[in-house]
Amino acid sequence: MCAVDDILGPDYQAITLPMGHDAEGEVVATLVCRPVPGSRRAVLYIHGFTDYFFQTHVADHFIAQGIGFYALDLRKYGRSLLPHQTRGLIGSVTDYFPEIDEAVRVIRRDCDELTIKAHSTGGLIAALWADRVRGRGLVDALVLNSPFLDLNVSAAVRGAADALGGVMARLPAKAVLPLGTATVYGASLHRDHQGEWDYDLAWKPLEGFPVHAVWLAAIRRAHRRLHAGLGVDVPVLVLAAEQSLRVRDFVPGAHGADVVLDTEQIAKWSTKIGPRVTCVRVPGGMHDLTLSAAPVRKQVLAEIDRWMAYAYQGKEYRP
Repeated sequence: MCAVDDILGPDYQAITLPMGHDAEGEVVATLVCRPVPGSRRAVLYIHGFTDYFFQTHVADHFIAQGIGFYALDLRKYGRSLLPHQTRGLIGSVTDYFPEIDEAVRVIRRDCDELTIKAHSTGGLIAALWADRVRGRGLVDALVLNSPFLDLNVSAAVRGAADALGGVMARLPAKAVLPLGTATVYGASLHRDHQGEWDYDLAWKPLEGFPVHAVWLAAIRRAHRRLHAGLGVDVPVLVLAAEQSLRVRDFVPGAHGADVVLDTEQIAKWSTKIGPRVTCVRVPGGMHDLTLSAAPVRKQVLAEIDRWMAYAYQGKEYRP
């Protein structure tokens, strides 16, 4: 494995992780690395749907505390997207497990204490992965930032999606569901629109990625598995915005609410992850809480710091 300078600059190195082949051909993942020399502590960040790692302020926060920072661009996202691939297309969330396994193996060579910090769909994937590897000591804590634990649609639509799950799974791999587009979240983030952040709109477009039927079927299978109850055996912090807002185009309120997921669902289903779950609601938070307004993201990072201090001492956390 060869590390090269990452697109974020010389402070970051990128390692390409070969992941074999799937129906579209060669598959890779990318581990972005910013270790702290001599530190035996690390955070591994896993992004969500229509996303990749660009949140350098989060890395800076942990580096300042002497904690090495790593981020995984999953297969068919961001740095890992190859020309022959369909963005974000998988047939099961377990397809991502091999790259998490490999990333953890690389990090664990130099670290004794590993926290996985995962956002949105990454939070769903990380919870299922942690359940699979329980008892093996591969991860010490999970921090889930607005994890994607259910569909933010009406109960009737959720029921229809589940009833058609088998049909969707058998559709051609590239069949796209006609769900339309919503630009509110992207517009609320990117500095060329109504936000403050600069990132690659080819890798994280304002309107998101198309939703493929086989992808949605895979997500619903993962949801059902989580809803039945996982047995994650490490402390888990679940963070969610205090409020949700369901709109398709930008409104000022989008800067202070989760416009992607239903935060009540997050709070409800977080209890199914394992026996040691703390759920914290964040006033004024956006979907990616670390991209919220400066005072809010400061609060979020401080909350994570306090919780990690308790989690690694085996104490009960009281927000």
